[in-house]
Amino acid sequence: MEHVLTCIDASGYADSVCDLAAWASQRLEMPVELLHVVQRSDAVAARGDRSGAIGLGVKSSLMEELVKMEAAETKLKVERGRMLLAAAEKRLRERGVADVRMVHRHGGIIETILEREQGARVVIIGKRGDSHEFAQGHIGSNIERVVRASTKPVLIASREYTEPQNIIFAYDASPAADRALERLVESPLFTGLPVNIVMADTDNEAHRRALNSAAARLGEERIVTTTLDSGKPESLIAAIVEQTAGAMLVMGAYGHSPIRTLIVGSTTTTMIRTVHVPVLLVR
Repeated sequence: MEHVLTCIDASGYADSVCDLAAWASQRLEMPVELLHVVQRSDAVAARGDRSGAIGLGVKSSLMEELVKMEAAETKLKVERGRMLLAAAEKRLRERGVADVRMVHRHGGIIETILEREQGARVVIIGKRGDSHEFAQGHIGSNIERVVRASTKPVLIASREYTEPQNIIFAYDASPAADRALERLVESPLFTGLPVNIVMADTDNEAHRRALNSAAARLGEERIVTTTLDSGKPESLIAAIVEQTAGAMLVMGAYGHSPIRTLIVGSTTTTMIRTVHVPVLLVR
């Protein structure tokens, strides 16, 4: 049975992730799978850093002590994970989710998410993890890796949760944007929500035709508006999101290769970083 894969950690985004998961679960009528991953530590590097300048006579005993310390630290992380999962389950049940499943894993975050997403309809994750709590204006190091590798839509939670009431759809007629449009048309996640289709490009007949075609696919029953403006995509979309109550941003993700992104930047990453609403990314 399909589910809403919900990834939690000890960051300040955990509550918002759970609230967004409860909203998605109820709209999709699917259970929630809560996932917490205890990351592998780089034991060799850690021991090398601590013992590299110590004489050979004491290295053996020091290494034994480091192994014990690492085992104790791992045990604490596992216990913390259990507590996080229990708290998240309680929050979800309080918000009306009856079917909650908990998965606790030890390993790599990306690999584990890709493994667990096989039965998922959507993956929900916080904008930053617990190691990025004070990195204001940045996104977590795992976000881009998850989105690029995942075959599922990834829903990124902002720090403060507000129930989505309006969809801002960033559209550029690219293959990724068309796949995102398919999700908007077909998914119960968006049923009944007004949609503003935003294109940041020159106002000409071809772009107007593309916008009107996208609007027509959403159907006459929906409240659909279109915005065509020649401003920079990052600035235009962010401004519209800011002006829209209960906004959720939907967009195709990472249309260019990672190498090109390093050279010219990425609209996807900029939008995740700058807007303070949930962002659904479709590859």
